[in-house]
Amino acid sequence: MRSLERHRDVGAYALGVLDEAEAFRFEDHLMECPQCATQVTEFGPAARQLMLYRRATPRFVHPMAQPGPRLLERLLGELAHRDRTRRRRFLYGLAASVVLAVAGPGLLVHAGHGETGPRVMAATDPATGVWARVTAEDADSGSRLRLEVKDASGPHTCRLVIVGRDGSEQSVDGWSVGARDTATTTTTAGSTMHPDQVARYEVRTTDGQRLVTLRAQ
Repeated sequence: MRSLERHRDVGAYALGVLDEAEAFRFEDHLMECPQCATQVTEFGPAARQLMLYRRATPRFVHPMAQPGPRLLERLLGELAHRDRTRRRRFLYGLAASVVLAVAGPGLLVHAGHGETGPRVMAATDPATGVWARVTAEDADSGSRLRLEVKDASGPHTCRLVIVGRDGSEQSVDGWSVGARDTATTTTTAGSTMHPDQVARYEVRTTDGQRLVTLRAQ
């Protein structure tokens, strides 16, 4: 038997359809071929399923009935497809590792968008007594924000200002506070900055007074 034919007999051997002489010769080949040994192991689940099928076969089926060539070909095809899929996944993973290693920290920061949970920051300014909490969640276009503020220093109109790590500023929302207002103001907004691009969040009055500052994590 040629080496190529021995490789092709791995499925027949795993399913137990080789005769005794052929099985004996294949086992000699198996001792020298790690590839076939691996494939025989991978055929284990399929062989067990066929064993269960045989046990559940109705009595009117001939007890010596064996899997036909099409069944064997289909099983071999499924095994080959699974091997190709596993190989592609390995190559994709290897390629991704190489890209990350070459691209450096800049790409790692970009790839991190969306992989972390919401970031929650809270602070109370000792001078103004204003308390605020910002929940920032990463989004494809930037970040989604939830702001909660307790501000009894009114009356005034406020806004939330986002300060980026590059020094840029973005005003995303505004609201009014009455005199001696003890209620919690809750608002939602969106920003084009991702959470990891933000240095701090500031609640300011419209005339520029900082009421409370929340440092980004």
